[in-house]
Amino acid sequence: MASYDMSQKAITESLPLSEPVLLILLSLAGQPQHGYSILKDVERMSDGRVVLSTGTLYGALRRLLDDDWIERFEEEDTSRGRQAYRLTPQGRRNLQGEIDRMKNLTRLATLRVATKES
Repeated sequence: MASYDMSQKAITESLPLSEPVLLILLSLAGQPQHGYSILKDVERMSDGRVVLSTGTLYGALRRLLDDDWIERFEEEDTSRGRQAYRLTPQGRRNLQGEIDRMKNLTRLATLRVATKES
């Protein structure tokens, strides 16, 4: 049995992520983004399969803020009053945990399918 520290356990308990939440986090992985930019980036990354409503996006952002996965980001030019968001260090670790989980599942699935075809 693997031993986990409390932070690893908390990450594991929050996985797997839904596809929209994963795409939101991936959108924020490169740089801070505004809500509209996140909406468009999610749609682009999913080749149009995932189109978030503003209600869905801001509900997810609120939960991610509450869980300390993301934070509001103050920009120099705030003349338009738009709110930007960015990943927190915890959010980045959690995202990496989900990526690692998905890599392991993909590796296992590839091995199982290859074995079955032989």
